[in-house]
Amino acid sequence: MSPSFHCSTIRPAGPGVSLSMLSANDEQLLRRAVSLAEKGLYTTRPNPRVGCVIARQGRVIGEGWHSHAGEGHAEINALANASDSTEGAHVYVSLEPCSHHGKTPPCVDALIQAKVGRVVIAMADPNPKVFGEGIRTLQAAGIAVDVAESDFGAVDLNRGFVMRMTQDRPQIRLKIASTLDGRTAAQDGSSRWITGREARADVHRLRARSCAVITGVGTVLDDDPRLTARVEEPIEQPMRVIVQGQRRVPSGARLFAEEGRIVLIAPDAHPKPKVAANRTNTVSLPSVSGRVDLHELVAFLAGEECNEVLVEAGPRLSGAFLKAGLVDELWVYQSASMLGHQGRAMLELDNIPTINDQISLSLTDVMRIGEDLRLIYVPRAMVH
Repeated sequence: MSPSFHCSTIRPAGPGVSLSMLSANDEQLLRRAVSLAEKGLYTTRPNPRVGCVIARQGRVIGEGWHSHAGEGHAEINALANASDSTEGAHVYVSLEPCSHHGKTPPCVDALIQAKVGRVVIAMADPNPKVFGEGIRTLQAAGIAVDVAESDFGAVDLNRGFVMRMTQDRPQIRLKIASTLDGRTAAQDGSSRWITGREARADVHRLRARSCAVITGVGTVLDDDPRLTARVEEPIEQPMRVIVQGQRRVPSGARLFAEEGRIVLIAPDAHPKPKVAANRTNTVSLPSVSGRVDLHELVAFLAGEECNEVLVEAGPRLSGAFLKAGLVDELWVYQSASMLGHQGRAMLELDNIPTINDQISLSLTDVMRIGEDLRLIYVPRAMVH
């Protein structure tokens, strides 16, 4: 995970709200709510992933989850699916019920109207429009509210949403496929396939949960990638963002033949978005030394309501994101092969003259995927 903020910034939610110890049955039902939230992993953007369970005397009478923005929230779907009266029932929800009018009415109003007796919450909603207000509205209506001591994975499931709400920036993952000796392509530039089928399938799942995938024009020219997420589950394709410089993406690139929005980012001292007549936008952003200012790019993506962003780029752009301190997680898919010192390096990192200037990482997860390893790192500066 990417511990770039303290959970205390979102739990508990305001004055008078303390964390509660739960019974074993409460914990089981709240875990179930979080597992239901995962069903929206690929489809809820830009909304958070939320699940809800309704129980009477410990027996589940209704379940629901949020699947698409603009459609029913988890609580509304669970109430609609209830097989018994909800009066006095206990509601277990992975995120504080909303208290404001958005594309749908407030969930707190529906819970109050349903006359539920208690609401158990895994995490407060970091959205400033909601934070703590949903809890206070329920309490004012005489409904008991408990915020669990453990979030049971709800925070990690929505970490990008939390970062956008609290830090005004998305969570950024940098993905690299490399050999054991840290090479991403052979001397002649060929790179298919460094990792096996299972690892590549895992990357597609990582793309599918992302709001945007970033690469550079060099990668498009060299590899002609599609940059789409190809998974079995229903998904909404992530926005594909291509960072350009002097070179431009050719009109015949394969990515234009795929569904989904494409944004071409160009460096410009005077940013002025230019919207094309089709689904491709060209956006000019401020530059630094002739290259797109990556901080401005991240701000642009936050404005586009991106929660999770995946960088799949060449060594120069990947290194620039890392050097700029914009990477929250580094995902390395490492194959059991070698390409030698003339192969392409993982990253281009300038101005690291001594060991004291090294970029230090902390390994947070290791998983074997087929014949490859997936290693997840976070910058040590983010570890509290």
